[in-house]
Amino acid sequence: MFKKWLGKNTSKTQPINPHPQLLVELFKKAKKSNDFKQFSVTNEEGNLIISFYNTLIDQQQLQCKILHVFQEHYTDVSNIEIKDIKNMIPIEDIILTDSLEVIESKLLRGYAILQIKENENTCALINISDKEIGLRDQNEAENEFSVVGPKTGFVENIDINLHLLRGHLKTPNLIFQEINVGTLSHTRVVIIYLEGITNPQHIHTMNQRLQDIDFDVVFDSSQLHQIISDDSLTPFPLSLSTERVDRMVWALINGQVAVLCEGSPYAITAPATLFDFFVSPEDYYLQWVIASFFRMIRILGVLFSIFATSIYIAVLTYHYELIPKVLLGPLVYSRHNVPFPPVLEVLFLEFTIELLREAGARLPAKVGQTLGIVGGIVIGQAAVEAALTSNVLLIIVALSALASSTTPSYKFSNTIRFLRFPLIILAAIWGGFGVVLGICFLFAHLTRLESLGSPYTVPLYPFRPKDFKDTIIRSSYQELAKRPGYLRPKSLWRYNPNSQKKNKNDFNE
Repeated sequence: MFKKWLGKNTSKTQPINPHPQLLVELFKKAKKSNDFKQFSVTNEEGNLIISFYNTLIDQQQLQCKILHVFQEHYTDVSNIEIKDIKNMIPIEDIILTDSLEVIESKLLRGYAILQIKENENTCALINISDKEIGLRDQNEAENEFSVVGPKTGFVENIDINLHLLRGHLKTPNLIFQEINVGTLSHTRVVIIYLEGITNPQHIHTMNQRLQDIDFDVVFDSSQLHQIISDDSLTPFPLSLSTERVDRMVWALINGQVAVLCEGSPYAITAPATLFDFFVSPEDYYLQWVIASFFRMIRILGVLFSIFATSIYIAVLTYHYELIPKVLLGPLVYSRHNVPFPPVLEVLFLEFTIELLREAGARLPAKVGQTLGIVGGIVIGQAAVEAALTSNVLLIIVALSALASSTTPSYKFSNTIRFLRFPLIILAAIWGGFGVVLGICFLFAHLTRLESLGSPYTVPLYPFRPKDFKDTIIRSSYQELAKRPGYLRPKSLWRYNPNSQKKNKNDFNE
């Protein structure tokens, strides 16, 4: 039999020295990931073992230049020695070595490991890496664009996505667990995590929820996001969706679990917190002072977008005494011809903005951009001249619409757009009390939310001051030596900060 998948050791001979045993341990760790393959070319005369990650290699080279050679010309592998491999296989880059470090390094770079026997010291490392798979069908991240840093985004081909991740994290601790979801579609879904870092409870929870899905067709990760959510009665996204490879890598090294779905260019990472939706990948490519400044602008922009119009209604309807005398005149003058109360005025403009957004998103790109710009200017100017709204409110609503897009997450931006309307209604009914009541309901709702069983508002609630280093601000990398404690990672430290300081002191001396 030409191909025989290895469930157990193919040789009954015991290792003659510790080195082969270490190699067996390496393979044992690699087998935890579904993209690691190991099979034997075997007959009654001998045994030859080939091991590789199929997300890193060129399958055509494997079939034509390795397997075909042994199948057609060297069916008897009993007389082959490892030193003869270079003359047998028509590939230039072949390394013969017994170094475990070299074997592990090359295995994670797309080399196939060839062993004559399982207890042999020396292996042949054959370079059959697919150098084009990371470039084929690759696109830039469209919805998470950044000026600084890599722009590589995921594509609909899940094999290419797995290859991109292997290229960024060259470690056997990167584990891929593949399952099929959907009774009719049988969609490939891959759970991804870093062994030794990610909390096993999070892995088990994610695996269990995906296994429990009883749905006929699953064709996008957004469906998985909704189905496995801890609470379906919330407008807030409870897991982070990203199309950027670097953002997913950062989530994995923090200790989160990621999910890729066949046919979807978006990955899901969890557990997620409220502050994760204000984090941009660009923050980690800028100086921490600049990155923290931009992050605080996003947070203030989101708060302004949610509460600006509701506060406008509350003040003009119930609390005129809060308006400074200097501003009272311009406000009264801007509304002296408007026949509607502030709430109808606000709802008219808000619905107009939403209509322009939806029309611009559904139309072709060039037409949509033109409609958004020209439509906004024409309709806004016409509404002011027709006395349907005031020019002051027009400025507030326009700024509010801009501020809702400052968050890097499109799904969270939709949540912000939705939250404005309940607050507008509460402000119209009870004024400032209604706005405060809406804020209380909002905070109460947020504190009861969970993502993969973890609190959604951590580290704000439960309060954990040590984990604030990468939330409202982004601290320097010297302060980010620890992973977030609320993720409960198995390995808390990224690196030893004391050794870094010692090396700097030694260099200065």
